[in-house]
Amino acid sequence: MIKVEEVSSEKMLKAFINFPHDLYEGDPNYVPEIFMGQRDMMNPKKYPFHKYGTAKYFLAYKDGKIVGRVAAINNPNYNTHFNTKVGFWGFMDMTNDQDVCNALVAEVVKYAKSHGHTSIMGPTNFTTNETAGVLVEGFDDPPKIMMTYNKPYYKTLLENFGLKKEMDLYAYMIYTSKVSEKSIQLADAIEKRLATKGITIRNISIKDLDKETERVKNIYNSAWEENWGFVPFTDAEFEYLKNDLKLILDPNFGFIAEKDGEPIGFNLTLPNINEILQKNKRGKLFPFGIFRLLLGKSKTKTVRILAMGVKEEFRKLGIEAVFFAKNILEAKRKNLIGGEASWVLENNESMRKSAEHLNGEKYKTYRLYKMTLDT
Repeated sequence: MIKVEEVSSEKMLKAFINFPHDLYEGDPNYVPEIFMGQRDMMNPKKYPFHKYGTAKYFLAYKDGKIVGRVAAINNPNYNTHFNTKVGFWGFMDMTNDQDVCNALVAEVVKYAKSHGHTSIMGPTNFTTNETAGVLVEGFDDPPKIMMTYNKPYYKTLLENFGLKKEMDLYAYMIYTSKVSEKSIQLADAIEKRLATKGITIRNISIKDLDKETERVKNIYNSAWEENWGFVPFTDAEFEYLKNDLKLILDPNFGFIAEKDGEPIGFNLTLPNINEILQKNKRGKLFPFGIFRLLLGKSKTKTVRILAMGVKEEFRKLGIEAVFFAKNILEAKRKNLIGGEASWVLENNESMRKSAEHLNGEKYKTYRLYKMTLDT
């Protein structure tokens, strides 16, 4: 018998955050989330999502033991932007038990209907601008920074419930040892040609981070406007992201393209600190984890190309190819294994081709699911 309870105390919330540590205990590919970061995300006074959205958290029990968790999410910004009535879910983890999955999704459905939603989609933690998707392909190594991880059985359980694929998100691994040298040379020629058009590419300035963040935000919200599922960041969300990432940001892996001094494109690549966090049992940074993180960020062997965008009128000029090439050259300079470009929408042909031209390997697939609700 599965019993589901809404999280209603600090003790239950702590159990909600810590459940994955028990579920994945002994799994060599599991990376614990930082407890403080997860707790802040669920704090309405700290995390920007809660200024416009709401969420409820649920724990599933079997024989008195926690066997699953899920967050049911109401995201008005998404529904206003797309003129839809979609309920979301996220932070889902569960044992390999169909009854557990059914009970958790049933709570999501109930919450969605209470807000007048006609379908559900997920997982998103909390929005489509954050970690999202069920891993359905590529289980043989740990996730990169800000990417999800789960057991292979999630796909079966969710699809048995009746959820259908909505969109796949791809991760490409670009190895420095396998990269196409011809593409690197071509990118160098493209950059020289761009310069004749008044387009230059420079590194992000840490000293001017506040203004750089504003430039990136404007490019991001403009460049991604037509992408499936994209909703513009609020100012508070972008500010929170900046503060979250500035401790690990490497300016050698951040680039801004400018046309006559005006920002038109950007690329942000992060050191894969999951290589360090994997050693932090149960996501605790104290007493020594924070030092391990700060000291180890420059020693990671991989990076993740987190975000890349070029304003529409400047696409197809090769700016994205130059961004990729600069990432690879920096990775080679640092003797890195390579970098993951993720996530890339399955229908984003231009970005997929850019990764594939560099001999990037599509090695992980994440899936967003959707289901129409009975009215």
